[in-house]
Amino acid sequence: MKGIAFINEKWIMNDYKTLDESLEVQKQSIQTFIENNQMKTIKLNPYQLHDYYTIPHALYYDLKQTKPKLDCLILYSEKVIESFIEAYPARWLILKSFFHKVIFLDEVQSHHYQGII
Repeated sequence: MKGIAFINEKWIMNDYKTLDESLEVQKQSIQTFIENNQMKTIKLNPYQLHDYYTIPHALYYDLKQTKPKLDCLILYSEKVIESFIEAYPARWLILKSFFHKVIFLDEVQSHHYQGII
């Protein structure tokens, strides 16, 4: 399975006090999900620094340029991309259309990952 991960580096979770803690939880949760499901993360842009996206507009642009069909977009929570969805609802719908499924890990029990895909 091929997918793309999105992490919001500026989002602080309710349970954590710092950006670093929140970022680490997002990274760890997504990495665990990817490993448990034997997925491959795709880099659409060869100049991309990370194995994940942090800017929704950059993801949108790269998807429009390459026009891939991917299995899933993995996010920790809908809250990490909520402001983008509210500000650009049409763009969010287009972005989602490049993926078979959008997975929000906070809606999934950690021991039920296998049933998601």
